[in-house]
Amino acid sequence: MAKYLLLKHYRGAPAPVNNVAMDRWTPTELEDHFQFMRDFSARLEASGEMVDAQALAPEGSWVRYDGEGRPPVVDGPFAETKDLIAGWMVIDVDSHERALELAGELSAAPGANGEPIHEWLEVRPFMSAPPTFTE
Repeated sequence: MAKYLLLKHYRGAPAPVNNVAMDRWTPTELEDHFQFMRDFSARLEASGEMVDAQALAPEGSWVRYDGEGRPPVVDGPFAETKDLIAGWMVIDVDSHERALELAGELSAAPGANGEPIHEWLEVRPFMSAPPTFTE
């Protein structure tokens, strides 16, 4: 089994086919989308492939260590993760192909007008061990 991160983006990925911002969806469209997500997660829990899934709030800060005894530096002139990442799902599956299959299913979550979003999801494997270097 290998763990994969399925990363949902607000921006930064290619535009989905059904490219209507979530803040323009009706309450029914939102509920249908969230029910799809709950059902998808429940199916993966039942199969033993679910590790974790979280939606992220839009608030957030960049923080950096600024030296001994000094307060951390907060925010900066960077692309804000809160503007880019909507949420994630961590899965534990038998193969990369299975991770791609599940990401494809997740991409079909309903959006505006009840139509599948066909959003792009980033699929990234967890590192199994630190890289080794040879000289």
